[in-house]
Amino acid sequence: MINLTINREALKRTIEHARLRNILIPTFKQMRDPSVMPSQIRERLSKVGLWDIDPVNLFRVTWHNEPKEHGGLFGGANYIEFPSELTGVKARIVALVGKWFPTGCHKVGASFGCLVPRLVTGQFDPTYHKAVWPSTGNYCRGGAYNSALLGCESIAILPEGMSRERFEWLETIAGEIIATPGSESNVKEIFDEVKRLKETRDNAIIFNQFEELGNCLWHYHVTGPAMEEVFEKISATFKSGSKFAGICLTSGSAGTLSSGDYIKDHYPHVKIAVTEALQCPTLLDNGFGDHRIEGIGDKHIPWVHNVKNSDLVIAINDENSQNLLRLFNDPAGKAYLKGELKLPADYVDKLSWLGISGIANVLSSIKFAKHFEFTENDIIMTVLTDSVEMYGSRLAELNEEKGAYTEARAMADHERFMLGLSTDYMEELTYPTKKRVHNLKYYTWVEQQGRTAEELNAQWYDYDNYWKKMHNQVDEIDALIEDFNKKTGLL
Repeated sequence: MINLTINREALKRTIEHARLRNILIPTFKQMRDPSVMPSQIRERLSKVGLWDIDPVNLFRVTWHNEPKEHGGLFGGANYIEFPSELTGVKARIVALVGKWFPTGCHKVGASFGCLVPRLVTGQFDPTYHKAVWPSTGNYCRGGAYNSALLGCESIAILPEGMSRERFEWLETIAGEIIATPGSESNVKEIFDEVKRLKETRDNAIIFNQFEELGNCLWHYHVTGPAMEEVFEKISATFKSGSKFAGICLTSGSAGTLSSGDYIKDHYPHVKIAVTEALQCPTLLDNGFGDHRIEGIGDKHIPWVHNVKNSDLVIAINDENSQNLLRLFNDPAGKAYLKGELKLPADYVDKLSWLGISGIANVLSSIKFAKHFEFTENDIIMTVLTDSVEMYGSRLAELNEEKGAYTEARAMADHERFMLGLSTDYMEELTYPTKKRVHNLKYYTWVEQQGRTAEELNAQWYDYDNYWKKMHNQVDEIDALIEDFNKKTGLL
Protein backbone atom coordinates (compact mmCIF):
# COMPACT_ATOMS: atom_id res chain seq x y z
CA MET A 1 0.00 0.00 0.00
CA ILE A 2 1.08 3.59 -0.67
CA ASN A 3 1.55 5.42 2.63
CA LEU A 4 -1.13 8.13 2.89
CA THR A 5 -0.45 9.25 6.47
CA ILE A 6 -1.15 12.98 6.81
CA ASN A 7 1.45 15.42 8.17
CA ARG A 8 -0.90 18.31 8.89
CA GLU A 9 1.64 21.04 9.65
CA ALA A 10 3.69 20.34 6.54
CA LEU A 11 0.50 20.07 4.50
CA LYS A 12 -0.57 23.56 5.59
CA ARG A 13 2.78 24.95 4.38
CA THR A 14 2.46 23.04 1.11
CA ILE A 15 -1.05 24.37 0.46
CA GLU A 16 0.13 27.93 1.09
CA HIS A 17 3.12 27.29 -1.19
CA ALA A 18 0.72 26.16 -3.93
CA ARG A 19 -1.59 29.14 -3.39
CA LEU A 20 1.25 31.63 -3.81
CA ARG A 21 2.45 29.96 -7.02
CA ASN A 22 -0.98 29.38 -8.56
CA ILE A 23 -0.51 25.58 -8.48
CA LEU A 24 -3.42 23.20 -8.95
CA ILE A 25 -2.90 19.45 -9.18
CA PRO A 26 -4.73 17.15 -11.59
CA THR A 27 -6.45 14.02 -10.31
CA PHE A 28 -5.75 10.60 -11.78
CA LYS A 29 -9.28 10.71 -13.19
CA GLN A 30 -8.47 13.93 -15.05
CA MET A 31 -5.21 12.56 -16.42
CA ARG A 32 -7.07 9.47 -17.61
CA ASP A 33 -9.91 11.54 -19.14
CA PRO A 34 -8.99 15.21 -19.71
CA SER A 35 -12.56 16.01 -20.78
CA VAL A 36 -13.41 16.36 -17.07
CA MET A 37 -10.74 19.02 -16.44
CA PRO A 38 -11.97 22.46 -15.25
CA SER A 39 -12.65 25.05 -17.96
CA GLN A 40 -10.24 27.51 -16.29
CA ILE A 41 -7.41 24.99 -16.82
CA ARG A 42 -8.23 24.72 -20.51
CA GLU A 43 -8.16 28.50 -20.81
CA ARG A 44 -4.72 28.69 -19.22
CA LEU A 45 -3.34 25.83 -21.33
CA SER A 46 -4.41 27.51 -24.57
CA LYS A 47 -1.68 30.11 -23.95
CA VAL A 48 1.15 27.83 -22.72
CA GLY A 49 3.82 25.84 -24.57
CA LEU A 50 4.07 22.08 -24.09
CA TRP A 51 7.47 22.24 -22.34
CA ASP A 52 6.98 25.59 -20.58
CA ILE A 53 7.81 25.82 -16.87
CA ASP A 54 4.27 26.72 -15.92
CA PRO A 55 2.35 24.85 -13.17
CA VAL A 56 -0.66 24.45 -15.46
CA ASN A 57 1.39 21.96 -17.50
CA LEU A 58 0.80 19.45 -14.69
CA PHE A 59 -2.54 19.00 -16.44
CA ARG A 60 -0.70 17.87 -19.56
CA VAL A 61 0.52 14.75 -17.77
CA THR A 62 -1.73 12.64 -19.99
CA TRP A 63 -1.61 10.56 -23.18
CA HIS A 64 -4.34 12.79 -24.64
CA ASN A 65 -2.45 15.99 -25.40
CA GLU A 66 -3.12 17.64 -28.72
CA PRO A 67 0.06 16.97 -30.75
CA LYS A 68 1.36 20.53 -31.00
CA GLU A 69 4.17 22.49 -29.40
CA HIS A 70 2.12 25.41 -28.05
CA GLY A 71 -1.42 26.01 -26.87
CA GLY A 72 -2.66 22.48 -27.44
CA LEU A 73 -5.62 21.07 -25.54
CA PHE A 74 -6.80 17.46 -25.65
CA GLY A 75 -8.11 14.74 -27.95
CA GLY A 76 -7.85 10.99 -28.22
CA ALA A 77 -4.82 9.12 -26.88
CA ASN A 78 -1.82 9.66 -29.17
CA TYR A 79 -0.73 6.52 -31.01
CA ILE A 80 0.92 5.26 -34.17
CA GLU A 81 0.41 1.97 -36.02
CA PHE A 82 3.21 0.21 -37.89
CA PRO A 83 2.29 -1.25 -41.30
CA SER A 84 3.20 -4.77 -42.39
CA GLU A 85 5.46 -3.34 -45.13
CA LEU A 86 7.65 -2.01 -42.35
CA THR A 87 7.36 -4.78 -39.74
CA GLY A 88 7.14 -7.86 -41.94
CA VAL A 89 4.33 -9.39 -39.85
CA LYS A 90 0.57 -9.51 -40.37
CA ALA A 91 -0.31 -8.58 -36.78
CA ARG A 92 -1.22 -4.95 -36.17
CA ILE A 93 1.41 -3.38 -33.93
CA VAL A 94 0.26 -0.15 -32.27
CA ALA A 95 2.19 2.14 -29.90
CA LEU A 96 1.15 4.91 -27.55
CA VAL A 97 3.31 7.99 -28.26
CA GLY A 98 5.29 9.63 -25.44
CA LYS A 99 6.57 12.58 -27.50
CA TRP A 100 3.53 14.73 -26.73
CA PHE A 101 4.05 14.82 -22.99
CA PRO A 102 5.90 17.78 -21.45
CA THR A 103 9.64 16.83 -21.66
CA GLY A 104 8.76 14.63 -24.65
CA CYS A 105 8.55 11.50 -22.52
CA HIS A 106 5.86 9.68 -20.53
CA LYS A 107 8.19 9.40 -17.53
CA VAL A 108 6.84 12.77 -16.44
CA GLY A 109 3.72 10.75 -15.55
CA ALA A 110 5.56 8.09 -13.59
CA SER A 111 7.37 10.74 -11.54
CA PHE A 112 4.05 12.53 -10.94
CA GLY A 113 2.59 9.28 -9.59
CA CYS A 114 5.46 8.98 -7.12
CA LEU A 115 5.52 12.62 -5.96
CA VAL A 116 1.90 13.70 -5.66
CA PRO A 117 0.70 11.22 -2.99
CA ARG A 118 3.46 12.52 -0.71
CA LEU A 119 2.76 16.12 -1.65
CA VAL A 120 -0.97 16.08 -0.85
CA THR A 121 -0.38 14.24 2.45
CA GLY A 122 2.33 16.66 3.63
CA GLN A 123 4.98 13.92 3.61
CA PHE A 124 6.90 16.01 1.07
CA ASP A 125 7.23 19.67 2.02
CA PRO A 126 8.36 21.75 -1.01
CA THR A 127 9.42 24.58 1.32
CA TYR A 128 12.04 22.34 2.95
CA HIS A 129 12.63 19.04 1.16
CA LYS A 130 14.61 18.32 -1.98
CA ALA A 131 13.19 15.74 -4.39
CA VAL A 132 15.79 13.16 -5.45
CA TRP A 133 15.16 11.42 -8.78
CA PRO A 134 17.39 8.35 -9.37
CA SER A 135 17.16 7.26 -12.98
CA THR A 136 18.82 6.02 -16.13
CA GLY A 137 17.71 9.20 -17.85
CA ASN A 138 14.11 10.07 -18.60
CA TYR A 139 12.59 9.55 -15.16
CA CYS A 140 14.91 12.10 -13.56
CA ARG A 141 14.03 14.49 -16.40
CA GLY A 142 10.34 14.06 -15.62
CA GLY A 143 10.94 14.40 -11.89
CA ALA A 144 13.05 17.54 -12.28
CA TYR A 145 10.40 19.03 -14.55
CA ASN A 146 7.55 18.30 -12.11
CA SER A 147 9.67 19.71 -9.30
CA ALA A 148 10.19 22.92 -11.27
CA LEU A 149 6.44 23.25 -11.89
CA LEU A 150 5.82 22.77 -8.18
CA GLY A 151 8.49 25.29 -7.17
CA CYS A 152 10.69 22.86 -5.24
CA GLU A 153 14.35 21.84 -5.36
CA SER A 154 15.38 18.71 -7.25
CA ILE A 155 18.42 16.45 -7.51
CA ALA A 156 18.72 14.40 -10.71
CA ILE A 157 20.81 11.22 -10.63
CA LEU A 158 21.71 9.44 -13.87
CA PRO A 159 24.66 7.50 -15.33
CA GLU A 160 27.44 9.53 -16.92
CA GLY A 161 27.17 7.50 -20.13
CA MET A 162 23.66 8.67 -21.02
CA SER A 163 23.08 10.89 -24.06
CA ARG A 164 24.44 14.42 -24.00
CA GLU A 165 20.96 15.87 -24.67
CA ARG A 166 19.70 14.58 -21.33
CA PHE A 167 22.43 16.38 -19.41
CA GLU A 168 22.10 19.61 -21.41
CA TRP A 169 18.36 19.79 -20.78
CA LEU A 170 18.71 18.91 -17.08
CA GLU A 171 21.19 21.74 -16.65
CA THR A 172 18.33 24.16 -17.40
CA ILE A 173 15.87 22.55 -14.95
CA ALA A 174 17.40 20.54 -12.11
CA GLY A 175 18.84 22.15 -9.00
CA GLU A 176 21.64 19.59 -8.92
CA ILE A 177 22.84 16.83 -11.26
CA ILE A 178 24.81 13.81 -10.07
CA ALA A 179 26.40 11.62 -12.77
CA THR A 180 27.11 8.09 -11.58
CA PRO A 181 29.64 5.66 -13.14
CA GLY A 182 28.62 3.60 -16.15
CA SER A 183 25.63 3.65 -18.48
CA GLU A 184 22.02 2.45 -18.61
CA SER A 185 22.73 -0.97 -17.09
CA ASN A 186 24.58 0.41 -14.04
CA VAL A 187 21.65 0.72 -11.64
CA LYS A 188 23.57 -0.50 -8.57
CA GLU A 189 25.80 2.59 -8.81
CA ILE A 190 22.67 4.77 -8.78
CA PHE A 191 21.41 3.01 -5.66
CA ASP A 192 24.79 3.53 -3.99
CA GLU A 193 24.49 7.28 -4.60
CA VAL A 194 20.95 7.25 -3.20
CA LYS A 195 22.23 5.58 -0.04
CA ARG A 196 24.90 8.27 0.32
CA LEU A 197 22.33 11.04 0.00
CA LYS A 198 20.07 9.40 2.59
CA GLU A 199 22.97 9.32 5.04
CA THR A 200 24.23 12.86 4.43
CA ARG A 201 21.18 15.04 3.66
CA ASP A 202 18.30 15.21 6.10
CA ASN A 203 16.06 17.08 3.68
CA ALA A 204 16.48 14.65 0.75
CA ILE A 205 13.34 12.68 -0.13
CA ILE A 206 14.08 9.81 -2.49
CA PHE A 207 11.60 8.99 -5.24
CA ASN A 208 13.08 5.71 -6.49
CA GLN A 209 11.05 4.66 -9.52
CA PHE A 210 12.24 1.07 -9.18
CA GLU A 211 10.44 0.66 -5.84
CA GLU A 212 7.83 3.45 -5.67
CA LEU A 213 4.34 1.99 -6.01
CA GLY A 214 3.11 5.37 -7.26
CA ASN A 215 4.93 4.50 -10.51
CA CYS A 216 2.64 1.47 -10.86
CA LEU A 217 -0.45 3.40 -9.83
CA TRP A 218 -0.01 6.02 -12.55
CA HIS A 219 0.54 3.51 -15.34
CA TYR A 220 -2.28 1.25 -14.15
CA HIS A 221 -4.84 4.06 -14.08
CA VAL A 222 -3.58 6.27 -16.92
CA THR A 223 -1.53 4.21 -19.41
CA GLY A 224 -3.68 1.08 -19.15
CA PRO A 225 -6.94 2.89 -19.97
CA ALA A 226 -5.20 4.74 -22.84
CA MET A 227 -4.22 1.37 -24.33
CA GLU A 228 -7.78 0.13 -23.90
CA GLU A 229 -9.14 3.24 -25.62
CA VAL A 230 -6.84 2.81 -28.62
CA PHE A 231 -7.57 -0.92 -28.88
CA GLU A 232 -11.33 -0.29 -28.86
CA LYS A 233 -10.96 2.44 -31.49
CA ILE A 234 -8.92 0.24 -33.84
CA SER A 235 -11.02 -2.84 -33.12
CA ALA A 236 -14.14 -0.99 -34.26
CA THR A 237 -12.66 -0.79 -37.79
CA PHE A 238 -12.43 -4.59 -38.15
CA LYS A 239 -15.08 -6.29 -40.26
CA SER A 240 -14.50 -9.81 -38.95
CA GLY A 241 -13.61 -9.16 -35.31
CA SER A 242 -10.30 -8.55 -33.60
CA LYS A 243 -8.33 -9.79 -30.63
CA PHE A 244 -6.18 -7.93 -28.09
CA ALA A 245 -3.25 -10.32 -28.41
CA GLY A 246 -0.64 -8.84 -26.12
CA ILE A 247 1.51 -6.05 -24.75
CA CYS A 248 5.28 -5.81 -25.30
CA LEU A 249 7.30 -3.45 -23.09
CA THR A 250 10.92 -3.01 -22.09
CA SER A 251 11.42 -3.65 -18.40
CA GLY A 252 13.13 -0.44 -17.27
CA SER A 253 11.67 0.47 -13.89
CA ALA A 254 8.77 -1.92 -14.69
CA GLY A 255 6.24 0.82 -13.99
CA THR A 256 4.86 0.78 -17.54
CA LEU A 257 4.27 -2.95 -17.17
CA SER A 258 1.51 -2.05 -14.71
CA SER A 259 -0.54 -0.97 -17.72
CA GLY A 260 -0.47 -4.66 -18.56
CA ASP A 261 -1.93 -5.44 -15.13
CA TYR A 262 -4.85 -3.12 -15.98
CA ILE A 263 -5.32 -4.75 -19.38
CA LYS A 264 -5.20 -8.26 -17.89
CA ASP A 265 -7.84 -7.28 -15.35
CA HIS A 266 -10.10 -6.33 -18.29
CA TYR A 267 -8.87 -8.74 -21.00
CA PRO A 268 -7.63 -11.82 -19.09
CA HIS A 269 -6.41 -13.65 -22.21
CA VAL A 270 -3.82 -10.95 -23.09
CA LYS A 271 -0.16 -11.95 -22.82
CA ILE A 272 2.46 -9.57 -21.42
CA ALA A 273 5.97 -9.75 -22.88
CA VAL A 274 8.88 -8.14 -21.02
CA THR A 275 11.80 -6.94 -23.14
CA GLU A 276 15.44 -6.48 -22.17
CA ALA A 277 18.74 -6.06 -23.98
CA LEU A 278 20.38 -9.23 -25.24
CA GLN A 279 23.69 -7.85 -23.96
CA CYS A 280 22.30 -7.85 -20.40
CA PRO A 281 19.83 -10.79 -20.18
CA THR A 282 18.92 -10.56 -16.49
CA LEU A 283 15.38 -11.93 -16.72
CA LEU A 284 16.14 -14.35 -19.54
CA ASP A 285 19.34 -15.88 -18.24
CA ASN A 286 20.24 -14.34 -14.85
CA GLY A 287 22.85 -12.50 -16.90
CA PHE A 288 24.65 -9.18 -16.75
CA GLY A 289 26.50 -6.85 -19.08
CA ASP A 290 26.42 -3.42 -20.72
CA HIS A 291 24.17 -2.30 -23.56
CA ARG A 292 23.01 0.75 -25.50
CA ILE A 293 19.21 0.63 -25.30
CA GLU A 294 19.11 3.82 -23.26
CA GLY A 295 16.68 4.12 -20.36
CA ILE A 296 16.05 0.47 -19.48
CA GLY A 297 18.38 0.10 -16.51
CA ASP A 298 18.81 -3.49 -15.45
CA LYS A 299 21.00 -6.14 -13.73
CA HIS A 300 18.18 -6.40 -11.20
CA ILE A 301 14.42 -7.00 -11.03
CA PRO A 302 12.55 -3.83 -10.03
CA TRP A 303 10.57 -4.08 -6.81
CA VAL A 304 7.45 -2.81 -8.60
CA HIS A 305 7.51 -5.52 -11.29
CA ASN A 306 4.51 -7.79 -10.81
CA VAL A 307 6.39 -10.76 -12.27
CA LYS A 308 3.50 -13.20 -11.87
CA ASN A 309 1.61 -11.31 -14.60
CA SER A 310 4.48 -11.54 -17.11
CA ASP A 311 4.16 -14.28 -19.73
CA LEU A 312 7.29 -13.97 -21.87
CA VAL A 313 10.78 -12.54 -21.82
CA ILE A 314 12.17 -11.25 -25.12
CA ALA A 315 15.77 -10.10 -25.61
CA ILE A 316 16.62 -7.52 -28.27
CA ASN A 317 20.12 -6.93 -29.61
CA ASP A 318 21.02 -3.28 -28.99
CA GLU A 319 22.67 -3.22 -32.44
CA ASN A 320 19.19 -3.48 -33.97
CA SER A 321 17.86 -0.41 -32.18
CA GLN A 322 20.95 1.65 -32.98
CA ASN A 323 20.85 0.94 -36.70
CA LEU A 324 17.11 1.43 -37.03
CA LEU A 325 17.48 4.82 -35.34
CA ARG A 326 19.50 5.79 -38.41
CA LEU A 327 17.00 4.22 -40.80
CA PHE A 328 14.12 6.23 -39.34
CA ASN A 329 15.91 9.58 -39.11
CA ASP A 330 18.67 9.89 -41.71
CA PRO A 331 17.57 11.49 -45.02
CA ALA A 332 18.80 8.42 -46.93
CA GLY A 333 16.79 6.14 -44.66
CA LYS A 334 13.67 8.24 -45.12
CA ALA A 335 14.19 8.21 -48.91
CA TYR A 336 14.29 4.40 -48.84
CA LEU A 337 11.13 4.19 -46.72
CA LYS A 338 9.25 6.57 -49.01
CA GLY A 339 10.62 5.10 -52.24
CA GLU A 340 11.08 1.36 -51.82
CA LEU A 341 8.32 0.81 -49.22
CA LYS A 342 6.08 3.57 -50.60
CA LEU A 343 5.26 4.85 -47.11
CA PRO A 344 3.63 8.33 -47.13
CA ALA A 345 6.01 11.20 -46.39
CA ASP A 346 3.97 12.42 -43.41
CA TYR A 347 4.05 8.92 -41.93
CA VAL A 348 7.82 8.60 -42.38
CA ASP A 349 8.24 11.88 -40.52
CA LYS A 350 6.35 10.36 -37.57
CA LEU A 351 9.01 7.64 -37.23
CA SER A 352 11.09 10.28 -35.43
CA TRP A 353 8.64 9.65 -32.56
CA LEU A 354 10.61 6.47 -31.80
CA GLY A 355 13.51 6.77 -29.40
CA ILE A 356 15.92 3.89 -28.85
CA SER A 357 13.81 2.04 -26.28
CA GLY A 358 10.69 2.64 -28.39
CA ILE A 359 12.39 0.91 -31.31
CA ALA A 360 13.23 -2.00 -28.99
CA ASN A 361 9.56 -2.20 -28.00
CA VAL A 362 8.49 -2.42 -31.64
CA LEU A 363 11.13 -5.07 -32.35
CA SER A 364 9.98 -7.19 -29.42
CA SER A 365 6.40 -6.84 -30.71
CA ILE A 366 7.55 -8.25 -34.05
CA LYS A 367 9.27 -11.21 -32.38
CA PHE A 368 6.16 -11.72 -30.24
CA ALA A 369 3.95 -11.77 -33.37
CA LYS A 370 6.24 -14.24 -35.13
CA HIS A 371 6.46 -16.54 -32.12
CA PHE A 372 2.68 -16.90 -31.82
CA GLU A 373 2.02 -16.65 -35.58
CA PHE A 374 -0.48 -13.86 -35.06
CA THR A 375 -2.66 -12.73 -37.97
CA GLU A 376 -4.11 -9.47 -39.22
CA ASN A 377 -6.92 -9.91 -36.67
CA ASP A 378 -4.50 -9.62 -33.75
CA ILE A 379 -3.54 -6.31 -32.13
CA ILE A 380 -0.32 -5.88 -30.14
CA MET A 381 0.13 -2.77 -28.00
CA THR A 382 3.38 -1.14 -26.95
CA VAL A 383 4.71 2.27 -25.91
CA LEU A 384 7.16 4.82 -27.34
CA THR A 385 8.73 6.23 -24.19
CA ASP A 386 10.47 9.15 -25.89
CA SER A 387 11.53 10.32 -29.35
CA VAL A 388 14.68 11.02 -31.34
CA GLU A 389 14.92 14.46 -29.66
CA MET A 390 17.10 12.94 -26.94
CA TYR A 391 19.40 11.07 -29.34
CA GLY A 392 20.76 13.54 -31.88
CA SER A 393 24.25 13.04 -30.45
CA ARG A 394 23.86 9.26 -30.83
CA LEU A 395 23.08 9.68 -34.52
CA ALA A 396 26.20 11.81 -34.93
CA GLU A 397 28.27 9.15 -33.15
CA LEU A 398 26.87 6.42 -35.41
CA ASN A 399 27.68 8.44 -38.52
CA GLU A 400 31.22 8.94 -37.31
CA GLU A 401 31.60 5.27 -36.41
CA LYS A 402 29.96 3.70 -39.46
CA GLY A 403 30.27 6.36 -42.15
CA ALA A 404 27.68 8.23 -44.17
CA TYR A 405 24.28 6.58 -44.50
CA THR A 406 23.00 5.52 -47.92
CA GLU A 407 19.78 4.09 -49.34
CA ALA A 408 21.57 0.79 -49.93
CA ARG A 409 22.57 0.68 -46.28
CA ALA A 410 19.00 1.60 -45.31
CA MET A 411 17.64 -1.35 -47.29
CA ALA A 412 20.18 -3.69 -45.69
CA ASP A 413 19.39 -2.42 -42.20
CA HIS A 414 15.66 -2.84 -42.72
CA GLU A 415 16.15 -6.37 -44.04
CA ARG A 416 18.58 -7.42 -41.35
CA PHE A 417 17.46 -5.63 -38.20
CA MET A 418 13.67 -5.59 -38.65
CA LEU A 419 12.40 -7.98 -41.32
CA GLY A 420 15.08 -10.53 -40.45
CA LEU A 421 14.18 -10.83 -36.78
CA SER A 422 13.95 -14.41 -35.59
CA THR A 423 12.33 -15.91 -32.52
CA ASP A 424 15.60 -16.68 -30.78
CA TYR A 425 16.46 -15.35 -27.32
CA MET A 426 12.96 -15.44 -25.92
CA GLU A 427 11.16 -17.64 -23.42
CA GLU A 428 7.57 -18.31 -22.44
CA LEU A 429 7.47 -18.19 -18.66
CA THR A 430 6.05 -21.13 -16.76
CA TYR A 431 5.05 -20.88 -13.11
CA PRO A 432 8.52 -22.04 -11.93
CA THR A 433 10.39 -19.69 -14.29
CA LYS A 434 8.23 -16.74 -13.22
CA LYS A 435 9.05 -17.53 -9.62
CA ARG A 436 12.74 -17.78 -10.49
CA VAL A 437 12.63 -14.24 -11.90
CA HIS A 438 10.63 -12.94 -8.94
CA ASN A 439 13.07 -14.48 -6.47
CA LEU A 440 15.92 -12.44 -7.98
CA LYS A 441 14.38 -9.44 -6.21
CA TYR A 442 15.65 -10.82 -2.92
CA TYR A 443 19.29 -10.02 -3.63
CA THR A 444 18.69 -6.37 -4.54
CA TRP A 445 15.77 -5.43 -2.36
CA VAL A 446 15.98 -7.54 0.80
CA GLU A 447 19.76 -7.93 1.12
CA GLN A 448 20.73 -4.45 -0.11
CA GLN A 449 17.74 -2.08 0.13
CA GLY A 450 16.07 -3.05 3.40
CA ARG A 451 12.83 -4.58 2.15
CA THR A 452 11.45 -7.62 3.97
CA ALA A 453 11.12 -11.20 2.80
CA GLU A 454 7.52 -11.13 4.08
CA GLU A 455 6.61 -8.32 1.67
CA LEU A 456 8.44 -10.09 -1.15
CA ASN A 457 6.33 -13.17 -0.51
CA ALA A 458 3.16 -11.07 -0.34
CA GLN A 459 3.86 -9.77 -3.86
CA TRP A 460 3.91 -13.34 -5.12
CA TYR A 461 1.27 -15.15 -3.09
CA ASP A 462 -1.35 -12.45 -2.42
CA TYR A 463 -2.22 -10.46 -5.55
CA ASP A 464 -5.49 -9.07 -4.17
CA ASN A 465 -4.05 -7.83 -0.89
CA TYR A 466 -0.82 -6.50 -2.40
CA TRP A 467 -1.27 -5.28 -5.96
CA LYS A 468 -5.04 -4.83 -6.18
CA LYS A 469 -5.31 -2.97 -2.87
CA MET A 470 -2.67 -0.55 -4.10
CA HIS A 471 -4.50 -0.07 -7.40
CA ASN A 472 -7.69 0.65 -5.46
CA GLN A 473 -6.07 3.52 -3.54
CA VAL A 474 -6.58 5.83 -6.52
CA ASP A 475 -9.97 7.12 -5.35
CA GLU A 476 -8.57 8.01 -1.93
CA ILE A 477 -5.63 9.82 -3.54
CA ASP A 478 -7.93 11.69 -5.92
CA ALA A 479 -10.03 12.79 -2.93
CA LEU A 480 -6.86 14.10 -1.23
CA ILE A 481 -5.91 15.99 -4.41
CA GLU A 482 -9.39 17.52 -4.67
CA ASP A 483 -9.27 18.59 -1.02
CA PHE A 484 -5.78 20.06 -1.54
CA ASN A 485 -6.96 22.10 -4.54
CA LYS A 486 -10.03 23.29 -2.67
CA LYS A 487 -7.94 24.52 0.27
CA THR A 488 -5.66 26.55 -2.04
CA GLY A 489 -8.70 28.67 -2.93
CA LEU A 490 -7.62 28.70 -6.59
CA LEU A 491 -10.60 26.84 -8.02
